[in-house]
Amino acid sequence: MKSAQLRLLDEMTYELIPLKNVYEQGEYLPQSSTISITCSPAKNIEATLELCENFLDKGHTTIPHFAARMVESEEHVTRIVKRVEALGIETVFIIGGDADQRGPFTDAPGLLRSFLDNNPSIKTVGIGSYPDGHPSIPESALAESLIKKQEMILESNLNGYMATQMCFEANTISNWLKNCRKVGVTLPCHLGLPGAVDMKKLINISLRLGVGISSRYLKKNRKSVFKLLSPRGYNPNKLIIPISNDAEELDIAGIHCFTFNAVESTEAWRTKAMGRLT
Repeated sequence: MKSAQLRLLDEMTYELIPLKNVYEQGEYLPQSSTISITCSPAKNIEATLELCENFLDKGHTTIPHFAARMVESEEHVTRIVKRVEALGIETVFIIGGDADQRGPFTDAPGLLRSFLDNNPSIKTVGIGSYPDGHPSIPESALAESLIKKQEMILESNLNGYMATQMCFEANTISNWLKNCRKVGVTLPCHLGLPGAVDMKKLINISLRLGVGISSRYLKKNRKSVFKLLSPRGYNPNKLIIPISNDAEELDIAGIHCFTFNAVESTEAWRTKAMGRLT
């Protein structure tokens, strides 16, 4: 469905990483973009919030990621909430994260509970989801956690959405999402997919993030990384086109694009793809 493809591309969220090239690549963002800014294990949560402030000043909408394992204490949660409110941020993204545990939180539900108990003046909470499963978390636990997080968000009278981790099989995503809907997951879904990323740049970013972090990422996303590095290459359209047929039925509300800070090439791809649809 061309209309669904166009809608997804038009409302795409750009995920950025707190690295030195983020400001340079940020210049290629369309005006008034929505940016999701990760919480890098190599840095801290303040680095994420500083980036949010910078891009807010440039007229963009920012969504900070808060990784549970990087939060140092309950008092730290309170400080995060106050900072979010001071910046006027309306949407946050809560994840477990891959960093070494720095405080009392081990997973996203625990941090989400504490965050919401601070009664933040926000409108929307995003959470992670795993169509391709997780190497260290059983499927049943992932499903239970998704329902638990949804209940907390809705009980707080907030809007919510779930963004999928990288998965390159449209059928896998569609079947997973159909099952989610059957068991009561009603949150809109944002399709997570990499943008037009040059493999040399991706490898360079991985090295700059640190060997340990890269190893954890590879273990967690082995199939995705192999797909990206395959000789045939990777084309985002190969996922968007087939899954757009189910977009309305399964409430796929947007695209969460993992740019790996390759905004220039990603935006060139998006502009070209939209041109073909109009």
